[in-house]
Amino acid sequence: MTEILTVSEMRKSDAQAIAAGTPGRELMRRAGEGICRAGKWMPPVAVVCGTGNNAGDGFVLASLLKEAGIRCEILLQDDRATEDGGYWLKVCRQQGIPIRLWQDADTLRGYGSIADCIFGTGFHGRPEGEAARMIRLINESGAYVISADINSGLSGDSGLAETAVMSDLTVSVGSWKPGHFLGMAKDYMKDKTCCDIGIPPLGHGVYHMDAADASKLFPPRKHYSHKGTYGYLALIGGSFRYSGAIRLAAMANAAMRAGAGVVRLCAPQSLCEKMMPEILEATLFPLSETEGGMSFREEELREAVRGTRAAAFGMGAGMSGETEKAVRFLLREYDGVLILDADGLNALASAGTELLHKAAGHIILTPHIGEFSRLTGLGAAEIQKNPLSLAESFARENGVVLLLKGPGTIVTDGKKTWICDRGTPGMATAGSGDVLSGIIAAVCAANPDRLCDAAAAAAWINGRAGEIAAETVGEVSMVAGDTVRSLPQAIRALQDARK
Repeated sequence: MTEILTVSEMRKSDAQAIAAGTPGRELMRRAGEGICRAGKWMPPVAVVCGTGNNAGDGFVLASLLKEAGIRCEILLQDDRATEDGGYWLKVCRQQGIPIRLWQDADTLRGYGSIADCIFGTGFHGRPEGEAARMIRLINESGAYVISADINSGLSGDSGLAETAVMSDLTVSVGSWKPGHFLGMAKDYMKDKTCCDIGIPPLGHGVYHMDAADASKLFPPRKHYSHKGTYGYLALIGGSFRYSGAIRLAAMANAAMRAGAGVVRLCAPQSLCEKMMPEILEATLFPLSETEGGMSFREEELREAVRGTRAAAFGMGAGMSGETEKAVRFLLREYDGVLILDADGLNALASAGTELLHKAAGHIILTPHIGEFSRLTGLGAAEIQKNPLSLAESFARENGVVLLLKGPGTIVTDGKKTWICDRGTPGMATAGSGDVLSGIIAAVCAANPDRLCDAAAAAAWINGRAGEIAAETVGEVSMVAGDTVRSLPQAIRALQDARK
């Protein structure tokens, strides 16, 4: 379980380490050493430095490259440097390392490797002037690029950028930051690693979900068990217009493949009739319907969820007054784990999130940015700039587990937060969210006492299955069903993680 620190928390952690007796100059040396060890250094190397502490890491790096006999030079924004950075710049001058100013560089072509040490994680805003020009020159260089701490121009908290360095490797210093996983991070970083420089983290409980963490939700099964041990669950949704959604969640066995004991597929009667020949492992529960959509009947819905540990509602249900009635009923009456997705979320936004405060059971919400915007009344741009704290605040204030979908998925109950960065652009296709809902329901049915962990593990499984599918059929051609078919391999990977 690897902790992630916000930019502010990293700054406080750094200050605390210095106050406890580790000089900033020493921390800078450790950072430079970590970057040096992690990088692939093909001479000649250009170390492109700004004026902050990130530049100091670059000066240490240049000094170490010189000692290793690797030809390098430093490109400076100007002669300014922090106190600790200035010390290491003086060392570089004494070693005879060539140093020139940015303004003297018209191109960076011809370098084997480039170290991006322009901005650190404290950067915010938009690179301008010479900084923007140097970022462009780095991206046009054709060199192997290593970014120190985070890609210059990328926000350390949101992962957003107007323009930023595109790296082959990013070496985070001290601890991971949210911007290494969220927003546009994957578009700017081909690979990333983190170097520990001995700073005790002062975080608030944000962690990176990996295979080892997800595997804890899938312990070895006991011989003395049965299907009820792993949970009965209900998947409720579907309509004539969106018949594929509920089929992806259940008929394609997304839930069964993720470990559920028994899946009860609840859909409008005419849809059940069409799916009956294809349903083998799941059971069917036909619902009353009106014009191809579910028609709310209280006793019917009560029977549909009876005896289940978890129920997912909304996939392909369509937005109507009947859908809203169903959401109101489930929130008021169902005492299991209720996952609201898609039209279930839209119905909740219409009915009002204050209903969450009186919910009978445990609630998991799975919005994408647009759905979260409707739930909160906040603009999508505002959410994208500050997704972590907004997700945590919403979960804490409403007593729910929130899974905010994105290239980096945030899962939080307001006290503990996971960030999962598995997945592929090929999953940006219809039905991917429906598959995820089926997986969440299955993992939560088996782990009803660990819902935040279970939802995050489900996000990992879904993302890894999507990656496996992309390796087979390609990102452009893959569809949600390919992710479903890859679930066994993704879950099998968790068994290897336990070894």
